[in-house]
Amino acid sequence: MMIQLENVTREYGDGKLVHALDGVSLTIDRGERVAVMGPSGSGKSTLLNLICGLDEPTSGVIRIDGADIAGLDDDARTRLRREKIGMIFQTFNLLPTLSATENVALPLRLQGLSRRDAETRANSMLGKVGLAGRSSHRPDELSGGERQRVAIARALIFDPPILLADEPTGNLDSHTGEEILTLLDNLHREYNTTVLMVTHNEEAAAYCDRVLRLRDGRVVKEEVVKATRLGG
Repeated sequence: MMIQLENVTREYGDGKLVHALDGVSLTIDRGERVAVMGPSGSGKSTLLNLICGLDEPTSGVIRIDGADIAGLDDDARTRLRREKIGMIFQTFNLLPTLSATENVALPLRLQGLSRRDAETRANSMLGKVGLAGRSSHRPDELSGGERQRVAIARALIFDPPILLADEPTGNLDSHTGEEILTLLDNLHREYNTTVLMVTHNEEAAAYCDRVLRLRDGRVVKEEVVKATRLGG
């Protein structure tokens, strides 16, 4: 399994404790696509932050590709994110002074690849997300949908086994959001990446194999949606 949580809790506050996550256990297999849904404050973002090692659980165990991330120091967690976890954000998080090519190439440059080789691979990936003609443009010269495509290309440029997506269609209109979901679907077929997507969008969740519904830091419902989607 790619992602495994065992009785994970995350508490905040010194006085009155807030249970952001309360005894969550789940497993996500290699290549599986899972949507996490729930109202604001249900623990969705906390879950993503814990899985990518940006936050630490108060108790419980989190394993990523078999490794217990609680036993990793900061450098090892950073390396884990660089090598195994691609991340897509609602706000895109592109560097405004860099071109699309340079933004996509950045993870490879951080891994030590030469600029020439990194940008060659970045341009190839931009072609796969439909932006071959926009590679030299900076983020402020791109539409919201184009910026999200750049962010997706950056997240997948190093072939990560895990892709975490935080509201990937949240800032897009419905038509552009549908295009992004179709793109992610096609890329998943090509790369077989394990996908964990936080979303408020039922249509986005329908692109996944399972939906986990959170409330008050707990998984209160789990739905298998793959059969419905394939049949529809």
